[in-house]
Amino acid sequence: QQSTLGLWEEGCTATAMAASAGGRISLPGAATNAAGGADAGEGDSGALQVAEALRTIALKNPCAHCGKQGALKRCSICKQVWYCGAECQKAGWRRHKKRCAPPLSINEICAKVLAAHTAGKWRGVLEWEVRMEELMEGQPDAACNGILSWFFIAHLRGSLSTGSPQHALSAASLGSRRVDLLGKMERFRDQGEAMCSISDNLAAAGKHQEAAGWLERARKIAEAHGFFSVECRACHGLGIQAMREGRDAEGLELLQNALAAAPLSEHEGINPWELLVLHSLINALFKTDAIEELEPLVLRHREAVKEESAREGSLEPDGIESFIFSARLHEARGRPQEAERDVRALLDFVRENRARVQDIAGICL
Repeated sequence: QQSTLGLWEEGCTATAMAASAGGRISLPGAATNAAGGADAGEGDSGALQVAEALRTIALKNPCAHCGKQGALKRCSICKQVWYCGAECQKAGWRRHKKRCAPPLSINEICAKVLAAHTAGKWRGVLEWEVRMEELMEGQPDAACNGILSWFFIAHLRGSLSTGSPQHALSAASLGSRRVDLLGKMERFRDQGEAMCSISDNLAAAGKHQEAAGWLERARKIAEAHGFFSVECRACHGLGIQAMREGRDAEGLELLQNALAAAPLSEHEGINPWELLVLHSLINALFKTDAIEELEPLVLRHREAVKEESAREGSLEPDGIESFIFSARLHEARGRPQEAERDVRALLDFVRENRARVQDIAGICL
């Protein structure tokens, strides 16, 4: 690999070209005189300013090998990475050569990103995030929203796979851009759902107050347009936040509102959040010792699990939880024999579904 033309060299080239033209160039925002030259300009002073401006931009580039800021040499093949000089480029070539390739056209990049997204390869999508703005340039709002969604979902998958808060924050940042676009397109249900997703990612990164702010915005949209699925998600998230902060009465009310909206969301053609909300509400009631309210909810949870298993054809963690909830309820109400019966039923359930239970344990871990 030959060492390549860096941004500083490009600046020098600009200087030479401008000098040969008599130095009559103007910088963005610079005042010019009547003759078209820069006010500061004698000879090639304007071109020198261009070169210096380019060099200032270059100082922000980290070296792809050592990480030092101010790398001025760019790879001549892919034009995507920068180096301090020939020594760093040579040392970093073994790693870089696997990904080094001539720049692709926008259509080629778009095809690669879509293929990686469809295959669920989030790392493959994020390899092209540096070109995201190019992909979106000149595209209609609907297409821009789709492109943002690719990278949003990739960061979401990265957050779930690695537990990295940086992925969660990146997903939240991309989600906020989607919210603006969806508002412009008047896709208000999708906008509310996007706000809830932003909140989920901010909460995963530990930014609970910011997460609550997005949920409040989503709730207002839900109330204004009657979107029960958005109302369910927003009230559920706000209820969890209230319980975490010790505002139990407010949290229980919000979770009950979420549960009331959950079955209605089926009419919107969206998967109901009933099981998730029931799980949170039952745990909240156990926390506050509201035993009298628990029995119908525990029964409802078990029925919901049966319906979900029949519909999806697979065992979910909720199937195990339904036995645990029932046993805890019987124990709290002083019915040890019924509690023991539920524990034995749980053990039988685990034995019959051992392989799937092991998969669930791995997912939970």
